[in-house]
Amino acid sequence: MFLHKIDEDLSLKLPEEKDAATLFTLTDNSRLTLREWLPWVDGTKTLEDTKSFINFGRKGFSENKSLTALILFKEEIAGTAGFNELDHTNNVAKIGYWLGAEFQGKGIMTRTVTALVEYAISEMEMNRVEIRAAEENEKSRAIPERLGFTEEGRIRQGEWLYDHYVDHIVYGMLASEWKEQK
Repeated sequence: MFLHKIDEDLSLKLPEEKDAATLFTLTDNSRLTLREWLPWVDGTKTLEDTKSFINFGRKGFSENKSLTALILFKEEIAGTAGFNELDHTNNVAKIGYWLGAEFQGKGIMTRTVTALVEYAISEMEMNRVEIRAAEENEKSRAIPERLGFTEEGRIRQGEWLYDHYVDHIVYGMLASEWKEQK
């Protein structure tokens, strides 16, 4: 089991099947805002889809390949965040995240990503943390920019979003840089 307390109001926890209904409702209620930038939203149509997502995430965690955690804000599920990929050969963690519409604009994601970077570097001994975001996704890009990540480049047409490709901007943070700015 994974449970990581960030502060008084915020923590990360490995989802369980009992969380599926709440997570599905959050996804369903945030569908319009999430769909703009996340290609999986239309494929999440039922509670069973969310249960499959949870089980897939738990499998990745048990194999030490990824970490998909629920963001708990004041004990309420607010979204998910974690490491979409853990590359132990090169010591790289790739962060992904989303918040339900009603939880945006409260500083939740900045605090969550800060905690994930700290965990990756201090606890997992990763050398590099990477975040990718669609070029036009200003809210998502603001997180690594706010945290001092380096914009490293563009992946042209890096993701298919329903009816068009979007370019991705790649951000990186090295362990040495993170430790310097603390």
